[in-house]
Amino acid sequence: MPKIIDHDAHSQNLARRAAAYFSQHGYGGTSMRKIAQHLGLSKSALYHYFPTKEALFLACTRQVMPGEDALPQNVTGSETDRLQALKEMMGQDFAAEMALIFDYLRGKSKGEIAQDEAMQLALSAYRGAVAAIVGESRSEQVLAQIMGELMLAYLSGGGTQKTPQPHGVTG
Repeated sequence: MPKIIDHDAHSQNLARRAAAYFSQHGYGGTSMRKIAQHLGLSKSALYHYFPTKEALFLACTRQVMPGEDALPQNVTGSETDRLQALKEMMGQDFAAEMALIFDYLRGKSKGEIAQDEAMQLALSAYRGAVAAIVGESRSEQVLAQIMGELMLAYLSGGGTQKTPQPHGVTG
């Protein structure tokens, strides 16, 4: 009797495992052949599930990017405490994620980036998490501040610092 495989569950598992390979080798440093080898598949089997490397990257993003409800929105305490928890979560693999994102986006135009489904998925999750803490009207400003602080901490060799409140914001 033939083995029955849940196509969706199997493709999600492959994407989860491929995400680690992308993180380790970068987007430009991978090929479908290398990823297939890493996953223990033939290249044609990988193409059966993901027609392009970009489609695989999107599937990986879907697997590793937590949904809005998985981000630390339910941390108790002040707004500042909740923002700090979010910033700490975002900062855990910040350097590796930014390196992978910049590698993935290399050579894409602003328009292509704006239309990129993987980037929109990630931005939507982070915007939603911040909006749940500070509200829609301040979410973009606060997200920009958090991302800037994480980038500055990384570039200066520092760790995650307390999130100061934007000018005119009370906790």
